Amino acid sequence: MTDIPAFLKKLISTSGLSGYETPIRETISETWRGLSDELSASQLGSLHALKRGAGPAPRPSILIATHMDAIGLMVTRIVDGFLHVTEIGGIDARVLPGQPVIVHGREDIPGMVVQPPSWLLPPDNDSGPVELGNLLVDTGLPGGRVSQLIRLGDLVSFGTQPVELGKNFISGHSLDNRASVAALTRCLDDLQTRHHKWDVWAVATSQEEETLGGAATSAFQLAPQLAVAVDVTFGKGPGSPAEKTFEMGGGPVLGWGANVHPGVHKAFKEAAERLEMTTQLEAMPRHSGTDAYSMQVAAAGIPTMVLSIPLRYMHTPVEVVHLKDIHRVGRLLAEFITGLADDFMEKLSWDGEESKE
Repeated sequence: MTDIPAFLKKLISTSGLSGYETPIRETISETWRGLSDELSASQLGSLHALKRGAGPAPRPSILIATHMDAIGLMVTRIVDGFLHVTEIGGIDARVLPGQPVIVHGREDIPGMVVQPPSWLLPPDNDSGPVELGNLLVDTGLPGGRVSQLIRLGDLVSFGTQPVELGKNFISGHSLDNRASVAALTRCLDDLQTRHHKWDVWAVATSQEEETLGGAATSAFQLAPQLAVAVDVTFGKGPGSPAEKTFEMGGGPVLGWGANVHPGVHKAFKEAAERLEMTTQLEAMPRHSGTDAYSMQVAAAGIPTMVLSIPLRYMHTPVEVVHLKDIHRVGRLLAEFITGLADDFMEKLSWDGEESKE
């Protein structure tokens, strides 16, 4: 069995910004290679791991997508040895000043995000949070050395280290969505000793934070009968609205809305009931903001589900997750997969009821 906390810490200590996922793909591959029958990469850099089912060929398949890319920064200008940067993925600039970073130039270089004193800022930004365009990355290197090592377009990732908070919480950057990669890994662990008829595609998708291109192309290439996007959602914290946030440690969050097939949602709910597992419900009336959006409309359309892990402080370098939620999502995925019968698709209908035909 994979040591999930240790694996998760390794995941969030590895670079892999959206569109530049090679380092994190290699890290995931090391673990998934022993849990799958085949391992490959897509043309857009997503990782495909096939766990074959025991049913008669040709077998139906399910694709579980957990995006592996992370938010970060990119160098746009170098002035007197200081780096101007822009965002990769959505970043709230208020949390950046004082954050340690790693500049991925000709070698990895530690740095800090800094803000000039207020009297050096433009008049329209000399009070309140400093905008990203006015922040800098300071590596402490002489200007000439910076020019030798760093070029425009080089990546800048967060340098914060994983921190255990109490017995059940982990804090760090890139838990969106490396927490879901860990959950899918727990699922693959469980499937080593459980009978399942369907083929399972475990996919660590690329570019979710920017284009959703990894999930779209993998869904088209692999052509599964069902797809599940596993992602994070907003966890409860001080002053957070109850209708928009979810209990940390309260169990998996089942999506409900336009990107979710009602029949698949119903089947996940029944799988949770078999496990006597508490779930939470998230209303997603529009675009879910996940890989489900692009997988659902691949080719002729794929029945799709969204399964989420509550996370606090999303898109910051100090995101927080509850380890029990990660394990429960993994267990629920394995239970759902082992419950898939040969005729599941024949009975599946949009209203969630078994077909009468």
